[in-house]
Amino acid sequence: MTMTQRLPDLLRALRAIAEPTRLRLLAVCRAGELTVGEITRIIGQSQPRVSRHLKLLCDAGLLERFREGHWVFYRVPTRGHEAELARAVLELLSPDDETARLDRQRMNEVMDERARLASDYLDTLHEAPQAVPDAQVDDAIVRAFGDAPLGNLLDIGTGSGRILRLLASQAEQATGVDISSEMLMVARTNLHAAGLHHCTVRHGNMYKLPFGNASFDTVTVDQVLSQAEEPALVLTEAARILRPGGSLLVVDVAAGADGVEADDMAGWLEAVGLGCAHIEHVQLPRTRSATLLLAHKASSVGDVAA
Repeated sequence: MTMTQRLPDLLRALRAIAEPTRLRLLAVCRAGELTVGEITRIIGQSQPRVSRHLKLLCDAGLLERFREGHWVFYRVPTRGHEAELARAVLELLSPDDETARLDRQRMNEVMDERARLASDYLDTLHEAPQAVPDAQVDDAIVRAFGDAPLGNLLDIGTGSGRILRLLASQAEQATGVDISSEMLMVARTNLHAAGLHHCTVRHGNMYKLPFGNASFDTVTVDQVLSQAEEPALVLTEAARILRPGGSLLVVDVAAGADGVEADDMAGWLEAVGLGCAHIEHVQLPRTRSATLLLAHKASSVGDVAA
């Protein structure tokens, strides 16, 4: 562990871990976001009993809890003293332990069921959830950021979680937000399959994001503006949650029947105090193209945007 804790907090966390079921719950929830019902299936105990153990782990800071519609999800936090402690303890748990092996087996069954539901949902869509799923666009996004660390990353309108998967290796923590619970299910399935435990997704409206001011180092808005009724307001919210010195990446189909003018995007960014540092146009199949803009937020009031 690289972080220290006050004795009372450390003792409370250790007492919470020092019980067989709660240690199993911690190991299960390390793999990603799970509902009480899913956890109950994996652990094989009654829901009231599991809920009591989950509450104790949450009270000790070893699990975080959040609501999404009718569901409540649990996961091991990705940062902080308790996250460090949870990782240190779980590293001591042998992968050959029989109970842990059975829990992983049932976890895989739960995730297989999620994957089936996600696939069934995607089959009902008339169009693919990502309008421009082209490798050239992904390459342009990677080039725009280079090998720079992205810190705490937010992807607005995350859809299937494609951007999170693309940039996760450069982010300390990555969050996707989407208004569709069905697409969040798809994103969770994809992130779990990719083993990206430091990525999370949340339900939220892009016009009123559920995050405080200056919460993220990097924000991405991928193929959202062309679908938005108020695209300028989306970028206003993105600028609000972006930290000073942070970067905002906007990607969308270029002007056309359903596209967005690059000049409009640049104007919206300038209006919210962001300076455009990089613009790239990517040619796509069927005579289509995409526009990519990378903008930065000034580090201080006196800074001049790049």
